[in-house]
Amino acid sequence: MTVAEQIQHRPGRSTAPAGSPERVQRMWAAARPVIHGRIERLGQSEADVVGLTLGPGDLVQMGGSEPLMAEVVAATGTRATVLPYGDFRGHRVGEPVLSIGRQMQVATGRQLLGRILDGLGQPLDGGPPLSMSEAVEVHNTPPAALERPHVCEPMPVGVRVIDTMLSCGRGQRIAIMAGSGVGKSSLLSMLIRGSGADVNVVCLVGERGREVRSFLDNDLGPEGLARSVVIVATSDQPALVRRAAAYVATRISEHFRDSGLHVNLLMDSVTRFAVAQREIGLAAGEIPTTRGFPPSSLGLLPGLLERAGTSSTGSITGFYTVLVEGDDMNDPVGDTVRSIVDGHLVLSRELANAGHFPSIDVLTSASRVALAVTTPEQQELAAQARRLLSVHQRARDLIEVGAYSPGNDPELDRAVVLAPLLDNFRRQGMDESSPIGDAWNELAAILATPVSFGAGGMG
Repeated sequence: MTVAEQIQHRPGRSTAPAGSPERVQRMWAAARPVIHGRIERLGQSEADVVGLTLGPGDLVQMGGSEPLMAEVVAATGTRATVLPYGDFRGHRVGEPVLSIGRQMQVATGRQLLGRILDGLGQPLDGGPPLSMSEAVEVHNTPPAALERPHVCEPMPVGVRVIDTMLSCGRGQRIAIMAGSGVGKSSLLSMLIRGSGADVNVVCLVGERGREVRSFLDNDLGPEGLARSVVIVATSDQPALVRRAAAYVATRISEHFRDSGLHVNLLMDSVTRFAVAQREIGLAAGEIPTTRGFPPSSLGLLPGLLERAGTSSTGSITGFYTVLVEGDDMNDPVGDTVRSIVDGHLVLSRELANAGHFPSIDVLTSASRVALAVTTPEQQELAAQARRLLSVHQRARDLIEVGAYSPGNDPELDRAVVLAPLLDNFRRQGMDESSPIGDAWNELAAILATPVSFGAGGMG
């Protein structure tokens, strides 16, 4: 099914009784005259159409013999600015424009498991066409705040350092903050393989084309793909497609959650979603503000991220990578996302350069639901481990220049002895998955290691 066929899809003949609201609505739709507008102006990435009554988000079909689908991003009177889902080349000013009369839809259901889709929800893997019998509009509203159950159930992910020192809960939203090349994709693959979710929805927004195949074959693998849905919009595709990929992935996740399943939504990256919206916003005439981002780029983030989380039927645990600019964790997108989500994992370039993977900096990371999903005993173990890492980091300069003298500070002495053990505990191979019970037992054993001093110092 082509993009145009998918977007223009209409449900089959209605079986509703005569006189029913559904039948009356269909009759009115069939009797409505078809009104065409026309292309008045064509730019490199946007066009103006006139002659139609349109609003933001509406879909239009441009041209005749080779139709191109586009979306309205701004409208004034009978003039609307549209952005394409493809390429304007081959189209001309004056061509007819037809309003589709609704917004974008996407297929849902278990038919998607194991499938690889593009940013508009169409198959990329050469598999059979998707049934649109359960098609839904990609835009949706988050669950009401007072209708969300508490996040109170632990969500094991198979990564020791996360399961113990940065415990996750089912339905939590977590930002993975990192610069380029510090192991985001590898960490995502570990989360996919080690988590206890029923379904994984993986969204690659603005990814390099070369790395998509690498991620699917090497990081995700056949086992991970079997219980996953992958949505891909590469960096060369139009901004609308890149932005739509995030909404498509979220809507598919919501449908699984509404079916009573527990879903992991892994999006790489939110930054590229915001950059795509920056292109759209500037084309729509918005004024750039913070670091060139128009207001809508950051304004759309709460509406997207709030759609994940718990509901009365299931849950969506969201892992959102944030590609920070120049390793600045306080850049506009990173700072905005961190203020919305329920915790963040900071990936350290220093650790990555030292071959320490996953390169999670425990001391600058946080989980806002850890206290709700762990026992008091586990909380004490995590607090001890973080305290020892902090003490060792503060004294690292003294240790490296030889100014550290054992026996003067018992807490520092303990940190010096246990730091290598904790460092090894936090390292984990990409193909290694650690059961959460074993992780807690291993951490408890490390912290119970005796530290004593003989006549000549530490012994």
